[in-house]
Amino acid sequence: MLGFTTRPSHQLLSLLCPGFQKPRLSVLCAQSRPRAMAISSSSWELPLVAVCQVTSTPDKQQNFKTCAELVREAARSGACLAFLPEAFDFIARDPAETLQLSEPLDGNHLSQYTQLARECGLWLSLGGFHERGQDWEQTKKIYNCHVLLNSKGSVVATYRKTHLCDVEIPGQGPMHESNSTMPGPSLEAPVSTPAGKIGLAICYDMRFPELSLALAQAGAEILTYPSAFGSVTGPAHWEVLLRARAIETQCYVVAAAQCGRHHESRASYGHSMVVDPWGTVVARCSEGPGLCLARINLSYLRQIRQHLPVFQHRRPDLYGNLGHPLS
Repeated sequence: MLGFTTRPSHQLLSLLCPGFQKPRLSVLCAQSRPRAMAISSSSWELPLVAVCQVTSTPDKQQNFKTCAELVREAARSGACLAFLPEAFDFIARDPAETLQLSEPLDGNHLSQYTQLARECGLWLSLGGFHERGQDWEQTKKIYNCHVLLNSKGSVVATYRKTHLCDVEIPGQGPMHESNSTMPGPSLEAPVSTPAGKIGLAICYDMRFPELSLALAQAGAEILTYPSAFGSVTGPAHWEVLLRARAIETQCYVVAAAQCGRHHESRASYGHSMVVDPWGTVVARCSEGPGLCLARINLSYLRQIRQHLPVFQHRRPDLYGNLGHPLS
């Protein structure tokens, strides 16, 4: 199926905020094996990000080939940063296979991505690597680790998922992430990138607004939620939660997602997207593996924060600090 794009509607903001200047944005969306689309010269100065959607399986090397193809396409399209979803490395059939396939950060699999970042000359958000941490020998459990690489292939930040998904949703099957995974001990301060300051999170974290508020108060301009949402929670909650996180923090939200059937017992919802600080979905992937592209306009973000200064209006004297600023 063909992808589609949406452009933010600013009529309401113009009515609420006299003098508001509508930003000049360019947003793109592509289907599987996309090709670069024409970009108007008026938007060339805005950073372009690529959001990749894949269907991971237990075959790590095939997954890498798929991700590498999309990253190279993102680079040819002019993106400065490409986002990959949670479990981009693999999705196993059971916890035992998950542990067996996991690797440390300095293992062979992640080294392929560091080489890919150098080859393509762009930053990579690797949204959920199955990491054998330093405590592997003691715990025999892993971390769900969001790794951020710069264009030289260096690891500039790591965030280990703090909220583990232990749920039983009728019609979707049970999920007990803690059977094989340890919760991360802390949040990661937002990181400066060519697209803006990025706050790192993973999937289930989006259900906890305290985390997004903490990242926003620490200076985040882009929140990223790489995910593998299920077929029941996806239609009900996916877009609603992402738009809510964007509106309440006045940040861009980038959500790369798994899609389709990974193996006989698991499937994911897909619908990767980018949401702007007004809550508008400005780019969305079509069905199946592929990518979508979006321009990040930080001037637009600052205008929204100026005209709707919600963080200045918070009342911690009444309800405390929901999401303490990071130190």
